[in-house]
Amino acid sequence: MNICFIGDVVGNCGRRVIKTVLPGFISSNSIDLTICNAENAAHGLGCSEKIISELSMCGCDLFTLGNHSFSNYDFMRQIKTLDNVVRPANVSAHWPGRDYIISEKSGLRIGLINLMGQINVGISADSPFDKAEVLIERLKNEEQCNAVIVDFHAETTSEKQALGYYLDGMAAAVVGTHTHVQTSDNRVLPEGTGYITDLGMTGAIDSVLGMDIETSLARLAYKLPRRYEPADGPGFMNGVIISLDDYGKCNSIRRFTEYE
Repeated sequence: MNICFIGDVVGNCGRRVIKTVLPGFISSNSIDLTICNAENAAHGLGCSEKIISELSMCGCDLFTLGNHSFSNYDFMRQIKTLDNVVRPANVSAHWPGRDYIISEKSGLRIGLINLMGQINVGISADSPFDKAEVLIERLKNEEQCNAVIVDFHAETTSEKQALGYYLDGMAAAVVGTHTHVQTSDNRVLPEGTGYITDLGMTGAIDSVLGMDIETSLARLAYKLPRRYEPADGPGFMNGVIISLDDYGKCNSIRRFTEYE
């Protein structure tokens, strides 16, 4: 089984790249299940029911979020009706949405968890280590999942790597999101868990993490108050292909970059 996991989709450019690149990529790589982080899909901050529908029509099956899950406030209401979207599980119990979602593809029952980091993400989060262990046990024992995929939306590479090793042998794969720059450390850990520190992003190539360069320079170089705006122009799609065997064990995790 081949699972495509796409890095943070940023704004209109990122959504356009999904439309133009993903259908052919799914076909040429024999993808069985496609997962997409969509927390930046609505003008760079947040998501919407309309965007989920739009990306689903392009081939995305499941969606994860992050610290900008509800930057679009209407999505707090909309997410309650969506059974293919998961938000971080280790946040306030008052957040609407699901702690996990399950998909059955190619004879395997796949559980998907989204977790938030504890360091410098701007959202108060409980221990992702404790929450992951509880949810993986539930998914495997009560929900009878063959494999569990974890999206860890976190700022620091150290926390991401630590969770990867902590879940080695428990999760089929642990992938990092949030920092928008693809890392080159994709590998299968010693106990069989596929891992990468960050998937990268899907959006404008000439940008600062998907945002307009001039706006970013005004804020960061010149200390001027500016509202971030998503960049436009030629785009690319970052992510990984996770290959599972017939029992849900990770055989390989391969990173990719596809250009428009």
